[in-house]
Amino acid sequence: MQCVGEQCGVEVPDVRRPVSVEDGCGEQEAATGPGAGGAAGRPREAAAARAQHGGATSETAAQRDHAEGPAEARRLPPIASGRWRTRAVGRCEATGDMFRCGAGGLARALRSLSPAPRGRAAAVLQCHHLRCPSRSLMSSGVPGKAGSNLLLYLIVGGTVTGTGAYVYKTLQENKERFTSRVTTITTRSREKESSPPDTDAAAQGRAAPGAQPEVPSHVPFLLIGGGTAAFAAARSIRARDPGARVLIVSEDPALPYMRPPLSKELWFSDDPNVTETLRFRQWNGKERRACFSIYFQPPSFYVPVRDLPYVENGGVAVLCGKKVVHMDVRGNTVKLSDGTQISYDKCLIATGGSPRNLPAIERAGKDVQQRLTLFRKIEDYKKLEKISREVKSITIVGGGFLGSELACALGRRARSRGLEVIQLFPENGNMGKVLPEYLSNWTTEKVRREGVNVMPNAVVKSVSVSGKRLVIKLKDGRKVETDHIVAAVGLEPNVELAKSAGLEVDSDFGGFRVNAELQARSNIWVAGDAACFYDIKLGRRRVEHHDHAVVSGRLAGENMTGAAKPYWHQSMFWSDLGPNVGYEAIGLVDSSLPTVGVFAKATAKDTPKSATEQSGTGIRSESETEAEASEVHVSPSSSPAPQVPKQGEDYGKGVIFYLRDKVVVGIVLWNIFNRMPIARKIIKDGEEHDDLNEVAKLFNIHED
Repeated sequence: MQCVGEQCGVEVPDVRRPVSVEDGCGEQEAATGPGAGGAAGRPREAAAARAQHGGATSETAAQRDHAEGPAEARRLPPIASGRWRTRAVGRCEATGDMFRCGAGGLARALRSLSPAPRGRAAAVLQCHHLRCPSRSLMSSGVPGKAGSNLLLYLIVGGTVTGTGAYVYKTLQENKERFTSRVTTITTRSREKESSPPDTDAAAQGRAAPGAQPEVPSHVPFLLIGGGTAAFAAARSIRARDPGARVLIVSEDPALPYMRPPLSKELWFSDDPNVTETLRFRQWNGKERRACFSIYFQPPSFYVPVRDLPYVENGGVAVLCGKKVVHMDVRGNTVKLSDGTQISYDKCLIATGGSPRNLPAIERAGKDVQQRLTLFRKIEDYKKLEKISREVKSITIVGGGFLGSELACALGRRARSRGLEVIQLFPENGNMGKVLPEYLSNWTTEKVRREGVNVMPNAVVKSVSVSGKRLVIKLKDGRKVETDHIVAAVGLEPNVELAKSAGLEVDSDFGGFRVNAELQARSNIWVAGDAACFYDIKLGRRRVEHHDHAVVSGRLAGENMTGAAKPYWHQSMFWSDLGPNVGYEAIGLVDSSLPTVGVFAKATAKDTPKSATEQSGTGIRSESETEAEASEVHVSPSSSPAPQVPKQGEDYGKGVIFYLRDKVVVGIVLWNIFNRMPIARKIIKDGEEHDDLNEVAKLFNIHED
């Protein structure tokens, strides 16, 4: 009989004992440890001893087989105990005969991968074949590091579990965004499928009627607000991207139009249907593009809103009478007042402003509110023009640009129709916050000569109704009776979207704070009256003038198409007190600053009427926007410093310089026109000038 240990190279101890296993595979015999004596270390002598006592050995084995069951049910799993280590072998022993087990090849393969046994312990497999290989072939690990396999399983299992938890958490967090995105894609896909690509309407750049929603769910360029800034931006976007699709959402029911004529030229028209045609004549009597009226473009210029996503070459569409009430800057979506949602790629906020009211008037009852006009829109002009034909007295509260212009415009009708026009304000004179005192007083007298009852230093305390008239009580005790009130006391920027959009509002000047490129957030720009920008020469500002709306809107449109240009422009503004007196201004024009005025005798050319003949337009900023003199050279002079004009002098024409730290920061050109590029250059240079008389000569002030 051949020794199994000798055949397989496994040490077999001399003494055996049965060991039970938990998995029900039978009993096994395992070698004991040091009790085996030297025979365990000498396999050849142990084999010879068993050969001499073969009968006894065979008998003992037969008795054990009878008591324990057949040999197939007995096997020894590889169990390590203490310093002994068991190894599976591919031989089985039964009743003294040896035969090969079918698992021998597997055992030899595993034996080649297992570390060499240490110590003197080994195990002999006592079964016909391996019944439970998962148990009999297990390794307990490297000696001295028991349970390392279990630690490995724990690490792998923990890693898999953690990864699964992370994936689950990520999917849960992104579920809503994923669903929204899928919905948007599905909606767009359905919209595209609903448009018939091969119809005649599509060939003409239009989808078939009824094939698309009234308002597109997505637009590349969304402009909030329908004023001058929004229109300038739309035109700029289309200039840089001819195929762009631009949607303007305007709360105003009218298409984009210019506001200056509402308080100027329209009031001097002789057309009895002017409120319907809205055509105005320039001071020189010529109509401005009569077919376009005060609107920037006729209706045919715009694309129908429902057709905007389908027109071949893009275009500009205007959604009138709708207000954006909520803005989601993270989702690039807005919600309209009717619940409609629109997504966008780039967005411009050009919401402009709303006219302020006086607290004393706000506290009054509904009867007073019904007789109040807050002048801003076309409807306000039409309403006031009609009222001026029906009532006997109109009171204008406010002495700034708008109030003074409306006073002069209505004063023109005072003589011909017997209309009483009253203007009251808290300053000492008209435009007292802008013009130096001497020029403000002269302007007040000019307005009075137009037939207006000007009441300076008047502060409204309360307003009430007495009979059919309104009674205005002033703080100094005076009372004013009138039929209608026009409040022209400034503008409040519309920044309601700041709360939902999370945009910053300037606490000093109001309006959305923007960077040098007029950007408030990623993919969001602001232009016009609602923008609070940083002027590199004059500091942070907010400007409420037509020229600023044009230039800022144009720049925002360029930056929305990738121009990345900074806003450096010094915007100008102008005001006309009728066809014979007007002025243009630029920079910081604040009457609280030191001023120096240089005046000369005016000629027939020095009037707003003459200026429109030279420029060809009543909107003077259209011809002068962004123009700047290439060079300004001031010759040294020893002439004395200019003197402030005396009270009562007739200021025909002149230049008023506004100084801060001896540097010119603002300029008013009084009855001097088409010289704004020179003024812009002087402010941009920011230099000190010893003799402003010489600087005034740059404007050809002394030319006849």
